[in-house]
Amino acid sequence: MLHKNTVLSLLLSVILFSCSQEKKLPFLGPKTVNAKGDTVYHQIPAFHFLNQDSVLVTEKDVAGKVYVADFFFTTCPTICPKMKTQMLRIYERYKERDEVRIISHSIDPDFDNTSVLQDYAARLQVKAPKWNFLTGNKAAIYTLGQKSYMVSAQEDPNEAGGFVHSGAFILVDKNRHVRGIYDGTVETEVNHLLEDMEVLLKEQ
Repeated sequence: MLHKNTVLSLLLSVILFSCSQEKKLPFLGPKTVNAKGDTVYHQIPAFHFLNQDSVLVTEKDVAGKVYVADFFFTTCPTICPKMKTQMLRIYERYKERDEVRIISHSIDPDFDNTSVLQDYAARLQVKAPKWNFLTGNKAAIYTLGQKSYMVSAQEDPNEAGGFVHSGAFILVDKNRHVRGIYDGTVETEVNHLLEDMEVLLKEQ
């Protein structure tokens, strides 16, 4: 039979080992293996859209940044207000940290031009480049949402407001790999996102 002190020592060792194992976030999306046998993870491709200040925003603007992306439209009568309330939490927490960005893509770019987005950002009292509201080619936005961010984003005349989109917040690392998808309408889900953001910021 093990001595009591030995048992306590073993338990302490297990606890310390568990604490030393840093949390690792998964890489989401399809992955391939290159000719060298290395795993190539799904990556957000190059993009270019105008933000609320009529400034061109590309993948270069998030190089080396951890960012959260979502899809919305300014006249959304359903989930967007809840999403923006939660995204504001992220903005406020990280507004002084340059390594964090937020990107919101309008799925109604015909209406959501740069002037509309500028007014929208002003009402929220947020600024670029910390939080970019993007508009541009509709097909490119839809393809980016569905193929790259793996969320719904499209027109649907049967839906309130004429569009259907996911309420997801997508967490992307400094190499544009998707590392988490969360329900942006639920506070507890966004709490989880905030925890995972800290993991990514320490990881890279």
